Amino acid sequence: MTEGRTIMTKDRGEPVGIIGGIDTHADTIHVAVIDQHGRPIGDQEFATTPAGYRAALAFLVGHGRLEVIGIEGTSSYGVGITRAAQRAGIAVREVTRPDRAARRRQGKSDPLDAYEAARAVLAGRAQADAKTEDIDALRALVIARRSAVKSRQAAQVQIRQELVIAPVRIREKYRRLSMVRLIKALAGCRPTVLDDRAERAVALSLRSLARRHQYLTAEVADLDVELSDQIATIAPHLLQVRGVGVAVAAQLLITAGGNPERLRSEASFAALCGTAPVPASSGKTTRHRLSRGGDRAANYALHVVATVRMACDPITKAFVARQRDRGRSSVEIIRILKRAIAREIFRHLTRPAPALDVADLRELRRAKNITQGAAAEALAVHQITISRTERGLFIDTALVDRYRAWIRAA
Repeated sequence: MTEGRTIMTKDRGEPVGIIGGIDTHADTIHVAVIDQHGRPIGDQEFATTPAGYRAALAFLVGHGRLEVIGIEGTSSYGVGITRAAQRAGIAVREVTRPDRAARRRQGKSDPLDAYEAARAVLAGRAQADAKTEDIDALRALVIARRSAVKSRQAAQVQIRQELVIAPVRIREKYRRLSMVRLIKALAGCRPTVLDDRAERAVALSLRSLARRHQYLTAEVADLDVELSDQIATIAPHLLQVRGVGVAVAAQLLITAGGNPERLRSEASFAALCGTAPVPASSGKTTRHRLSRGGDRAANYALHVVATVRMACDPITKAFVARQRDRGRSSVEIIRILKRAIAREIFRHLTRPAPALDVADLRELRRAKNITQGAAAEALAVHQITISRTERGLFIDTALVDRYRAWIRAA
């Protein structure tokens, strides 16, 4: 461990600016300090506890005027020290893990990684501000929702596989049912009335999987309601974007962070989402390929928006038709769409439009004794779209305007 020392200016005896770097782990963090020329001043290890965070910040400011801290893993192991630094009014930069080539040359240890984090800030390689804690609640809900959706999908696959090898009577009884009806029928079946031991065991297994599916479906619905409330507080305008639902909006907000000003440009946001075209030219061939970097969850969210628009949006359908006439493949068309959607989302994140008020739609419809089915038929949309629009779960600006005008004219 290097002994710490405070550097003073020659003229006034005031501390000069210093830069901190922190390498993070589950139980400890290693803090290092460098001066404005990149020279090491001191480093020390602290525990990942509130007392440890206070001691780490005191160690940093005790060496001079702290300019900024570079922290590796600000959204994982480093989230505690990041939040402590932000509450103390200290600027925090997000540092990516050093590449393997640099680690092979320089070696690896906690002090080396901490000094490298500080030097990354000094060299300008780490420029992005760390995400604020406003987004932590969204992240927790999205993690729980993603886990529930994955488990529900697994249960659904297991039910289908179980039916393939089930005894004939059970297989023939349920084989022609849709998944919705199948889950309902299996959840209500009574295995105890079956005499055959094998049939009884298979039926019990299928009932267990079906009830698990129902439970997880209810859990996802509850999480969606909570996510809607969170998004309504943070960025309700995002739900006005065509193709953006609750899960997509939550993921895009997590990727952007609670402080979208950290996004330098729409090109940097596209790169963050892995949608920036990457040159892949060689010799006489000039082309671009899909980026395979960035946040893959955000990339998938943009992919969902693109596929929804390709299926439902007339403007996007016309664009896709023109691109196919030019000989572009589906992969190339989706890449173009995702890049354009990233540009649009960036505008909504950094220059949000006022949220569209839909609170009056349900009252207007009920006042005229109109059912959701009648409204859906008149507007040529699905009934679930009307329901989700009234609840603010799916907001299409054009549809809301059409719906309100139709109700008033009815």
